[in-house]
Amino acid sequence: MERGGAPRLDGMTRTRTLAVLAMATLLAGACGTMEQDGMTPGDASPPTSEMASEMASETTPAPTSEMTSGLTSGTAAPTASQEAAAPASVPAALRFSARTLDGETFQGAGLAGRPVVFWFWAAWCPKCASEAPAVKSAADARGDVAFVGVGGLDTEAAMKEFVQRTGTGDLTHLSDAKGAVWTKLGVSEQSTFVFMKPDGSSEKVSGPLNRDKLDEHLRKLTGR
Repeated sequence: MERGGAPRLDGMTRTRTLAVLAMATLLAGACGTMEQDGMTPGDASPPTSEMASEMASETTPAPTSEMTSGLTSGTAAPTASQEAAAPASVPAALRFSARTLDGETFQGAGLAGRPVVFWFWAAWCPKCASEAPAVKSAADARGDVAFVGVGGLDTEAAMKEFVQRTGTGDLTHLSDAKGAVWTKLGVSEQSTFVFMKPDGSSEKVSGPLNRDKLDEHLRKLTGR
C-alpha cells in the first residue's frame, strides 16, 4: 500500500473480488426473476405430499357416464327380451296340480296366458260319448286354444277305455277320480264345459254340445 494514495490490490485479490461480484450479480438476477413471477426465494422449496395430491386431483379427469355405467348393478331396467321371458300371471283357477291318464304330472299353471276349454266327462255318460267327435274336431281345428279333458266319477281303467273308444287320445285327459279339479272349477255334473279366458274369467256350459255350438262358444272365448 502506497502512502497518500488508494490501496493497491494484488492480482489474487482482484480475482476474488471479481468472482464475488459475479456471484452477487447472478443471485440478484435470480431473485428478480422469482419476484416477477410472484415467488420469493423461500418458494423454491420442493413440493410437499399435500401439494402433489392436489396436483394429481387437478390432472385426473372426472369419470364419465360410460366409466360408471357398470358400477350401479341392480338398477338397470329389464330389457324387452327379459320381459318377454317373464312368466304369465297365473289365475287362481289354474293353481292346481293333477295327473294325466298317461301318468304324467300336470300343472294347471302351464295353461296361463292361453284360452282353455275344460271338458268334464264320465266314462259311463252317453252324452259325453256323443259329443266326443265334436270336441276332437274342434281341438284339431283350433290350435290357438288348449283343450283339456277331465275324467271323473269312475275308475281310471274305465276312463282309459272311454278315451280309446271315443278316439280322443290326442287330447290331454286328467284322471280326477277324487273330483279335486271338478271342485276347483265348480263343476258338479257331466257333461260340462268350462271356457276360460287368459285372465282366468270363465263360463260354464252344460253339454252335450255339437260342433256348431262349440264353435259359437269358441268365438266368444277368443274373439274370432
